[in-house]
Amino acid sequence: MTPYYVTTPIYYVNDRPHIGHCYTTLIADVAARMHRLIGRNVFFLTGTDEHAEKVVVKAAENGVSPLEWADRNAAEFRKAFAFMNFSNDDFVRTTEERHKSKASAYIQKLVDSGDIELGDYEGWWDGSQEEYLTETVAKEHDYKSPVTGRPLEKRKEQNYFFRLDKYAGWLEEQIAGGTIRVLPEARKNEVLGRIRQGLQKVPVSRRIKAGDADWGVRMPNDPEHRVYVWIEALCNYLTVVDTPERRTWWPKAGSTGPECEAGVGCAPVVHLMAKDIVWFHAVIWPAMLKALGERAPRTVYAHAYFIAEGRKMSKSLGNFIEIDQLRAYAGKYSLDALRWFLVTQGPLGANDADFAYQRFVEVYNADLANGIGNATSRVSNMIAKYFEGKVPGRDGTVLTGNEHWIDRAEQDVGAFLWMAERCEWNAVTIGCNIVAQIDEYISGTRPFELAKHAAKLAAEGHAAQAEARWAEIGTILYQCAEQLRIASLLLYPAMPEKMAELWRRWNCRHLVDPGDCNSAFVAPLAELAKWGGKHGLKPGQEVVKGDALFMRADAGEAAPG
Repeated sequence: MTPYYVTTPIYYVNDRPHIGHCYTTLIADVAARMHRLIGRNVFFLTGTDEHAEKVVVKAAENGVSPLEWADRNAAEFRKAFAFMNFSNDDFVRTTEERHKSKASAYIQKLVDSGDIELGDYEGWWDGSQEEYLTETVAKEHDYKSPVTGRPLEKRKEQNYFFRLDKYAGWLEEQIAGGTIRVLPEARKNEVLGRIRQGLQKVPVSRRIKAGDADWGVRMPNDPEHRVYVWIEALCNYLTVVDTPERRTWWPKAGSTGPECEAGVGCAPVVHLMAKDIVWFHAVIWPAMLKALGERAPRTVYAHAYFIAEGRKMSKSLGNFIEIDQLRAYAGKYSLDALRWFLVTQGPLGANDADFAYQRFVEVYNADLANGIGNATSRVSNMIAKYFEGKVPGRDGTVLTGNEHWIDRAEQDVGAFLWMAERCEWNAVTIGCNIVAQIDEYISGTRPFELAKHAAKLAAEGHAAQAEARWAEIGTILYQCAEQLRIASLLLYPAMPEKMAELWRRWNCRHLVDPGDCNSAFVAPLAELAKWGGKHGLKPGQEVVKGDALFMRADAGEAAPG
């Protein structure tokens, strides 16, 4: 099976992490967990981008060196990501030698090939994003940053340039043809539209001036120039896996084998980011890789932004959702409830999404408290009450009459796999659809009423009829429990802790270590989700009720934090 490599952007360390950083990394985490569940060999990378000018500025404001400031905030990112239970396989810092040495080597290779050359440049500098903009783009945005709205600065200086213009035709062909998938579709159209306006050389360095901080990567063989942070930072996706042990996740151009089956000429790589940096990842980075003789990434996915209670987030408005507020939500409703809301209600597509308290409560109650939580409690309680806490045996005759359950499970798992392949990470909501089917089935079959009838038949001396009725109840509850087990597998990537808790209560050995929600699965999803198979529920298997997975929330209470 083709390996799977998913990355987040590496985040600036000029400040602490906030909802934007956590959201992007959460989607990457869900993607990584989905593909591990499917059975792939996954590598998930995140980290911090530390050589920006704004880091120097913030460090000076706080009376520390740039490295001290970077150390401080890189630690905050690690702490936040551990709190969010992200399963990243590595965390790169661009101040690490393993990154700097390889990034310098890549840049030298581009110089040697003539793809980077020295020249004079005059253009509009966006200091907030540390990039030059063309006259067309600058004028279109009234000479202000398209991202922050801050005024642009007119700069004239001698720089090294990357010959992006050489790759315009190749980029258009790759993106338009889908070899490099730029998602969602709206981002693809934006990128293609900009490419078709014409590409220019892009500056990749600036000359160091007197008084500049000694911070960043120097141009190899020309230490009077410092490499712009964005070109050096992009290299991290390759520097981290450019080792003999990790090259399977980014096969060299021309190599063959299962790891090269993700697409013609493409590495099995998914880059995830917010929409403001899609140009770097969908255009400049693939062109750099082409110039280096490397494969282009398979997918570049640029999601939209979160807003807060209907308003754009900003520091000045004081409505920015920081990590402390996310901790408060997790403390009140559970981390997995927070993860679920962000995954299912976040700006995964082209449009921004609202982080609103009332909406959080609505989704929490509908999907979690009244959904998987209630269904689990109902089934567990009835098994405890009617079958002494043991999974009831199956009546083959009744099961034959309900084969649509087995077919439905196969269809749901198939839909999950199909969506995962297409970067539709809201595939986890299929688990909720299964839960809704279970609730409907319970309401239709009413096993609790059947139990009363069975007890009455037994009391009246109709033992055979009572036994037949109990067999029917057992079949209903087995079917509900087994379908819930399958639903829990599909819900797991978004809610690993709660689903692992359910598996512990029901003695399901889906994990190598049932006590660790992040341990490896014992088999691929296709085997784990097989109805009544090797990993399915067995008659006599103990089911412990436990407390509700999710308690119902009161919308009248104040928002956490």
